[in-house]
Amino acid sequence: MPTEFISATFLNPSTELHPIPNARIDPDYLTRYARTLDDYAFNYTLVPYDSSYFDPWTVGATIASVTKNLKIIIALRPNTLYPTVAAKALATLDQLSSGRAVVHLIAGGSDVEQAREGDFLTKEERYARLEDYIRILKRAWSSPEPFDWDSKYYQFKQFRNLVRPANNTSIPISVGGSSEDAYRIGGALGDIFGLWGEPLKETKDQIDKIYAAADKAGRAPTDRPRIWVTFRPIVAETEELAWAKAHKTLDALENNSAKKQSAWGGATAAGKAGEAPAPQNVGSQRLLEIAKRGEVQDRALWYPTVTATNARGASTALVGSYQTVVDSILDYVKLGCELISIRGYDNLNDAIDYGRYILPQVRANLPDLEKKSENGANGANGNSVAVR
Repeated sequence: MPTEFISATFLNPSTELHPIPNARIDPDYLTRYARTLDDYAFNYTLVPYDSSYFDPWTVGATIASVTKNLKIIIALRPNTLYPTVAAKALATLDQLSSGRAVVHLIAGGSDVEQAREGDFLTKEERYARLEDYIRILKRAWSSPEPFDWDSKYYQFKQFRNLVRPANNTSIPISVGGSSEDAYRIGGALGDIFGLWGEPLKETKDQIDKIYAAADKAGRAPTDRPRIWVTFRPIVAETEELAWAKAHKTLDALENNSAKKQSAWGGATAAGKAGEAPAPQNVGSQRLLEIAKRGEVQDRALWYPTVTATNARGASTALVGSYQTVVDSILDYVKLGCELISIRGYDNLNDAIDYGRYILPQVRANLPDLEKKSENGANGANGNSVAVR
């Protein structure tokens, strides 16, 4: 499969550097942003989910209506929509967009956030429910025949889905996480597995675990999940300009974080007044542990943005000139990362910069990577293989 690029959807000009409190949807901005991604040949945009944020289904349908090629990844928590309803909703979006729907399933990494919408299952139970959810989606899409389901989390009789995906059989399912349960379920059932940006060694270790889970589930090597890795590039024409921009970005993140911490007030889960609560999800914990090893990992992976935000979501930056960041992304492509998610801190302008200076250069280098992989494989065993 080819290397593809993912961005995230933004609904208004508010950014992490210059937040607009209680910003509403700006339809003109959303249209411009989505069309910019389409025009610069991004392959996907992720429509995020949060208990207090806008409905991703309406946003996703709007994006589909104003773009031609961009695929829409709907972030979905199983507790928010019954799987039979989700199967029909996703297939409806897939038909409306001519086969451009993707779903990213989120088990839920925070008990507090899950409880806000009435979900009080433990983390282990949430992952068990997620496994059920995926199996029901796949069954609903693959066959129009009625079927029953009877498990701890879902029970129904003779559900029949006549709303078929555009290809009549399936819609890509993405799973993310850094826990053993995530590897197991995503490796066994996912079409895509999402990782946050970690150093090359740690990323390779996680890929190995995902592939091992796929192998254990009986999946062929050609049927393993595609690997999605996410970064927050800070780029400029030269190294000096890029690093100056990075430190300016960090100052803004730290100032905004300090305002949030003061709003938290008294003692928190972190144990000190004014500190952000320690993250519950394993992915954020991993990022914070890696950050203790030093500011820069590998070629250009920068971690102060992780500590400044308490590893809130995808937060590792790639810092450097356009060429440095291109080379860094290619390092991950060589590992087997086929889906590269890049979004910045100045949302629209960064997307334009990536579209002009990053995506074309990465794509221009892919044929050489494929040739090197083929030559290496031929030298080893006489067989040609493509870069994963």
